[in-house]
Amino acid sequence: MSFSNWYILFGLFIPASMLVWIWLRQSGRVALPQDHGVARKGRFYSFVINLITCAGPMILAMAIVILAGPRHLSVPKAKRELTNIEFCLDLSGSMMANFGSETRYEVAMNSINEFVEMREGDAFGMTVFGDNANHWIPLTTDASAFRCAKPFLNPRRLPPGYGGGTMIGKGLRKCQETLITRETGDRMIILVSDGASFDLRNGEEEEIARSLREDNIVVYSIHIGGGMSPPEVSTVTNITGGASFSPDNQQALQDVFRRIDQMQVAEMKQSYAEVLDWFKPFSIAGLVFIGFSMIGLLGLRYTPW
Repeated sequence: MSFSNWYILFGLFIPASMLVWIWLRQSGRVALPQDHGVARKGRFYSFVINLITCAGPMILAMAIVILAGPRHLSVPKAKRELTNIEFCLDLSGSMMANFGSETRYEVAMNSINEFVEMREGDAFGMTVFGDNANHWIPLTTDASAFRCAKPFLNPRRLPPGYGGGTMIGKGLRKCQETLITRETGDRMIILVSDGASFDLRNGEEEEIARSLREDNIVVYSIHIGGGMSPPEVSTVTNITGGASFSPDNQQALQDVFRRIDQMQVAEMKQSYAEVLDWFKPFSIAGLVFIGFSMIGLLGLRYTPW
């Protein structure tokens, strides 16, 4: 234990002197006339009174210790390294096609929510795209933002400008804008789409991929439109160090997210001991002495006559 204002501890000389005076004083004796009797010395009562009287100096002592700023070192703990994960979700009209018992959009959102719950402690954001790309959920550790987003992002309910085409390139660049603002933690994009991109051609996919790699952003692609992932998307994932997946049913899609979780394992970092304020034990002790003092005011006190 240490003190931020250690010189204040010299003030403990005052309550210490008061305690010495309480136990060594000779005053306070009362002479009472008694006929044909022997008065007891009252040592027990004297001890109890002195003990209660000590509450005042002890309260002062606790106040001085608290003013001195007691501190102690915390126990070093392993902290989870944050991973910044941006979902890049396709909201084109084709996402309303059936994918098992639900639509592609509904299955994708359900799997995203399960993945967010699985990766508790990471920061998640969401960018949606169609003809244009827009940030929908900022990077946050609050999983409720994703649970609440499902009914609002339904492609059938979106205004013009969201659905239509499949501009994956715009979506990836929009995700990059968000991730580069995070100075700490890993950066990852999970692309969920069901079609080929109209803006990842003529070498554009390689340019975007190299830009993402320079910013240490890994891209994983999940193609849920049937068949293999478009080659231009696979180029992006390969250059950035990610992978492409093409699940053909709901269970396979859930397995893909679990595999991504295993591939991008959260790292643990050992933290250093921190200097923390340590007022609690002295505050509790002060309250206990105040309680003793209140009991003394009910009758157990020194009466100077």
